[in-house]
Amino acid sequence: MSKPKYLLFSALGLVTILLDQWTKALARTHLRPLRFGEKKVVVEGFFDLRYSENPGVAFGMFQDLQGGRVILTLVAAFALAMVVVYLRRADDRHYRLHAALGLIGGGAIGNLIDRIAYGRVTDFIVWRYQSFEWPAFNIADAALVVGVGLMILDMIRAPKRHVSEGASSDASA
Repeated sequence: MSKPKYLLFSALGLVTILLDQWTKALARTHLRPLRFGEKKVVVEGFFDLRYSENPGVAFGMFQDLQGGRVILTLVAAFALAMVVVYLRRADDRHYRLHAALGLIGGGAIGNLIDRIAYGRVTDFIVWRYQSFEWPAFNIADAALVVGVGLMILDMIRAPKRHVSEGASSDASA
């Protein structure tokens, strides 16, 4: 496990999990006692903190699913296993991909901890712009989104990387 890809993956995953669980604990302590729907304004008109519990997945999907807690826990565990498999197969030089997988793994574990411990995920970050309000989310969700974005960027850039690697080997032949 001394390869740099495992170190980067583990470090980002661990930082994500710790930051996620710490901020969720703060939200449960300081935001849950507020009246339902009450918020703490951070930046007027843009950014609020508001306690929310989500028994489903993104945007509350599947929250009424019979046996949803078990099903969603199993799906998250399977997805995490796939992240590890993908990391093992990843080229050692693709640091952006290793970082992406660390964020995805950390985010998945952060929400999995909530789902197992509380039966739902704690959300508390709310972005707003004029009349539009994004559904509440947490640090794990943000890490998942950034991780997926980095993976997409890596996939877009990968063909160029392979073409340039092939061109340099052709030139040396």
